[in-house]
Amino acid sequence: MGGASVFWIGVVVVGLCVGSLFTFKSKTDPTLWRTCTILTLMCCYLMWGLTYLAQLHPIIVPKRDDLRVEF
Repeated sequence: MGGASVFWIGVVVVGLCVGSLFTFKSKTDPTLWRTCTILTLMCCYLMWGLTYLAQLHPIIVPKRDDLRVEF
């Protein structure tokens, strides 16, 4: 799994956002429900994507202190 999984999951999230446009038609306030759903999906996707990519390519490479110096 690499950076391509962020793209494919992004496509799924966009599909869910488009699906939510057609889901909330008979509720009491459909605009509010659509906005909350799309905003929630996009915020969760951005948080997941940034965390995943930060762990995939870290800025600072961790160093182990418990290794013995070899002669």
